[in-house]
Amino acid sequence: MPWNFRNRFSLLSLVLAAFAAIVLPGRDARADSLSSCGDIFLDGTDVSCKLETSGGCTVDCTPINFQLACSASLEVSCSGGCTADVDVDCSGSCEASCMGNCTADPGSLDCNADCTTTCQGDCTAECASDSNQSQCTASCQASCNTRCSASCTATAPSATCEAKCSASCQGSCTAKANLDCDVKCQESGYAKCEADLTGGCTAQCSAPKGALFCNGNYVNVGDDLDSCVDQIEKDLNIQVSASGDASCTGDSCSAEGSVSVSGCSTTGNDNSDGAMFAGVAIVGLAFARRRRRD
Repeated sequence: MPWNFRNRFSLLSLVLAAFAAIVLPGRDARADSLSSCGDIFLDGTDVSCKLETSGGCTVDCTPINFQLACSASLEVSCSGGCTADVDVDCSGSCEASCMGNCTADPGSLDCNADCTTTCQGDCTAECASDSNQSQCTASCQASCNTRCSASCTATAPSATCEAKCSASCQGSCTAKANLDCDVKCQESGYAKCEADLTGGCTAQCSAPKGALFCNGNYVNVGDDLDSCVDQIEKDLNIQVSASGDASCTGDSCSAEGSVSVSGCSTTGNDNSDGAMFAGVAIVGLAFARRRRRD
C-alpha cells in the first residue's frame, strides 16, 4: 500500500495519543467503575488511554490484555453467587483503623477509595500461590471494586466518619470473605471471555476510530466508543486523544474536528510533511479544547 497522507495521518494520530497520555496526567483522580466502558475499573491516579488502529492494534488483541475487561465482566455474574458472611473480627479491626484515619480529617476520607485500598491490599497474598498471578490479581481487584462500590454508593461525601467507615469496612470485609469464591468463579470463565473479546478487539482495530486501550488493557466499549471516552475524561479527569481521519482532494486536505490544511499533497514530498505535522497538531488541539469546554 502506498505511504499516502491517510497512512501518515493515522500514524501521527497514534503518536499524539501517546504524547497526550504522557503530558496530560489525571488530576484529583480516583478508582471508578466505568459503566460506559464495559464496567472496567481503572485506578485514576495513574492511567493513560489511547486509541490504536491497524497492525499494532491487532497484535495487542491478546489474552494478557483482556484481563481487566474479563474480570469486570465476569464479576457481575460471580458476585451474586458468592455470599459468605462478613467476619466480625475483620469489621472490628477495619473500623478501628478507618476511624483513626478519618477523625484526623473527616472531609478527606472517600468511602470507595478507602474500601478499595484496604481490600486490594489482600490481593497479593491471595494470589501469591496461583499459577496465573496476574489473572488472579485482576479477578481479586474486580471483586474488591464491585463490593466496595456497592457498599459505598449511598454514602455521601459529607457523611460522618462512623457512616463512611461502616460502609467502607462492610465492602472490604465482604470482598475478603468472598475472595476465594470470586476468584475461582472468574477463572472458570476466562477462556470463553478471552475468545469472545478477541473478535471484537480485532474488529475495532479495523474501524476508523480504532480500539481503546488503557494502561495496555483492551477496553470493551461495544458500539459506543464516544460515551466511554467521555466518561473516562469526566470521571478520571484525564485526556483521551481522539484519533481522526483525513482525506485529500487536489491540494486541500480536511480532517475530522473541523480543521483543514491547505497545501498538502498525497505524493509524499518534504513540503507536504511539514504542513501535515502542523495540521495534525491543530487537530489534536481542537479535540482537547472541545473536550475541556464540554
